[in-house]
Amino acid sequence: MKNKDLIYGRHPVLDAIKNGKAIEKVFLMQGTTGPLEKELRKLSQQLGFPLAMVPKEKLQKMVPANHQGVAAQISLINYKRIDQILPFVFEKGEMPLFLILDGVTDVRNLGAIARSALLCGAHAIIVPTKGSALVNADAVKSSAGAIYEIDVCRVKSLVNTIKYLRDSGLSIYASAIPSERGLHELDLTGPTAIIMGSEGDGVSTGVLKEVEAHFWIPQVGNTNSFNVSVASGIVLYEAMRQRMLS
Repeated sequence: MKNKDLIYGRHPVLDAIKNGKAIEKVFLMQGTTGPLEKELRKLSQQLGFPLAMVPKEKLQKMVPANHQGVAAQISLINYKRIDQILPFVFEKGEMPLFLILDGVTDVRNLGAIARSALLCGAHAIIVPTKGSALVNADAVKSSAGAIYEIDVCRVKSLVNTIKYLRDSGLSIYASAIPSERGLHELDLTGPTAIIMGSEGDGVSTGVLKEVEAHFWIPQVGNTNSFNVSVASGIVLYEAMRQRMLS
């Protein structure tokens, strides 16, 4: 994280948030109480940015100047709301294709996934407010700039978002091992949302309960599984292939 991506100090941080500056994450010193802590928690809930409680030593390392116990990372993108995007996709007469990332925390993976999503025609990437990679300079570099071109939605609850998509007519599929279907057995030509999980834990249990079906990607060899960015590219390409042939 570079200092030029940070603002710090109580008034500068609050002013930036209240004036609509796109915020990636706010860092508040552990032990902070009172009006500042309450206001930042309220704004975090209202606007959907992560609020992290961090040790004083970490803040001092991030910001050598007088930070007054708080710093904020400026976002390199403007996050969108899913309810802004989905109706517009339908209005254009297109079949929605969304990629949901559950617990993908590596910024380079996020960047590579954004590049594949853009090239394969996905309409947006959906990430949770907590437990997701930040959109920083490394993510932008790994995406070759694609992350500026594709919509990214940051949501408080993946479960609630999946329910909204399902109620809107989308089929929801999750990558998981073991699974009852192979990727090639899915019909991805209709309105679809695909969920990819983290490298270590995969898709979370609560999210898996909400999907229409689980699927696996066929492979040869003894390695456990594909890297999540590679797997996402394979799945997105299969969706594009099916749609081009339909």
